[in-house]
Amino acid sequence: MRRYWAISGLILLLLLALFLLVEALGVPLLTNPAPWLASGGLAAALVGVGLLVVDVVLPVPSNLVMIAHGALFGVALGTLLSLVGSMGAALVGFAIGRRGGPLLARLLSPAERAYADHLLARWGALAIVVTRPVPLVAELVTILAGASPLGWGRAALASLAGSLPAAVLYALAGTWATGFEQGALVFGLVLLIAAIFGLIARRVEADRVRTAG
Repeated sequence: MRRYWAISGLILLLLLALFLLVEALGVPLLTNPAPWLASGGLAAALVGVGLLVVDVVLPVPSNLVMIAHGALFGVALGTLLSLVGSMGAALVGFAIGRRGGPLLARLLSPAERAYADHLLARWGALAIVVTRPVPLVAELVTILAGASPLGWGRAALASLAGSLPAAVLYALAGTWATGFEQGALVFGLVLLIAAIFGLIARRVEADRVRTAG
């Protein structure tokens, strides 16, 4: 599996390099999207969702976008917009992995590929749930999951479960007009809830495997 982990590390480095490059260029929409979101309405909703989707490959302050959704559209609609954007990013990453699957297969031995596929088919959905709030790692996991036999349906459900806590909590934070300290607290709560969701998903997955066996 050393080649598999080396390839995973390379993908992570490429994502990081792309993020740093865009940060260095200082693209206003990506570094400070507030002017495009401040007006509210349909345009702000589309910009916010679009930014969350491209967060899979570009550095977007996703927590600030989700907070803005809550502030501009309220808890219910703000949560829905953030959820659509976050799930969109996960599924785009999954699609990238699907596209690159044949290349990955050529770089690995049949035994390595079979073992990686086994792990991701069994635990890929859980990994998506747990890592959705974690920058860079979330993108890496969805790409690797896409290159595995994990189905689109399970990937979508996993991204829903992993994205929902952040979408709800940041929308609530937006309605509270949160500052930096509260935003950091919300991020911590998101990670905690993601871990709890991960434990639940692990139990469900283990039961499913036992039933199938």
